[in-house]
Amino acid sequence: MRASRLLSVLMLLQTRGKLTARQLAEELAVSVRTVHRDLESLAEAGVPVVADRGAAGGYRLLAGYRTRLTGLTADEADSLFLAGLPTAADDLGLGALAATAELKLLAALPPPLRERAGRARERFHLDAPGWFRATERTPALAEVAAAVWAQRRIRVRYQRWRAPREVERLLDPLGVVLKSGTWYLIAVAVPATPPDESPTEPRTYRVGKILSLTATDERFDRPADFDLAGYWAGWTSRYEAGVYRAEATVRLSPTGLTMAPYRLAPAVSRAIRDTAGAPEPDGWVRARVPIESVRHATGELLTLGPDLEVLDPPELRDALAHAAGALAALYGARPPVADRPPAS
Repeated sequence: MRASRLLSVLMLLQTRGKLTARQLAEELAVSVRTVHRDLESLAEAGVPVVADRGAAGGYRLLAGYRTRLTGLTADEADSLFLAGLPTAADDLGLGALAATAELKLLAALPPPLRERAGRARERFHLDAPGWFRATERTPALAEVAAAVWAQRRIRVRYQRWRAPREVERLLDPLGVVLKSGTWYLIAVAVPATPPDESPTEPRTYRVGKILSLTATDERFDRPADFDLAGYWAGWTSRYEAGVYRAEATVRLSPTGLTMAPYRLAPAVSRAIRDTAGAPEPDGWVRARVPIESVRHATGELLTLGPDLEVLDPPELRDALAHAAGALAALYGARPPVADRPPAS
């Protein structure tokens, strides 16, 4: 661990130039005293670390000195695809590896390219979760990722939406996907009893619903033709088609059209964007939207209040009218907002 940290100190000084002990400590998540000990160890090993005193002081490498210790380890190479996703790397237990790999890559670049890479990191940042969404707890994620890397079967106790709610599965984990801040496991369920011992087709499991996980010593052969990105694209398309089984025709006011992406599900707001016609004389537009069920659509479309009108199907229109009447009865008959006297 300390050897890796010493190398990180060396890479930081080589890629970023002068840094204070506190800056190094913050980067490495250690104390300033630990940084001082590490710098002394580097100097004793022959690394020309120069200490500049004063208000603008700090530590740097002697001009012209460059280390060639930039080779990536196998684990660091595995973590490279997460270099731009620090939160995801931390979730998977690869945060330190990804950071070290990034430093080594930067150290290997010539100064002009290193500067461009640094500018890109300063100017672009990816925040995967959607707005107003709490991060889902995924205590099993690191173990799931380790099993994916090692191609080892796992036994899980899983909570699903239908009865029986809790089930046990023996899984061949093929990959993990981060979608809008939620982690999913793509795995093949292995039948527990003969004679059918052949694994089933890949299925999708929500990592946050894994109640317990036991890693086994049994390795599995990863299907040679399995494409994680291709599977996910097909699965999400089938999922949306399975969820949204009907369609509704709606009218939206200019305000409703503006607020739809913030109030409605992504698939619904996307459909409004793609099917909205030309504005009518009153400024309202018509569009077709997918719906899961009358009950579900009633709750979702009510979020736009008087800025959305359902034209079809009749049962959804009636359900919204009934909900609006129930709300009026609950709060009592009141005049429209525009006719009320100003609040004192």
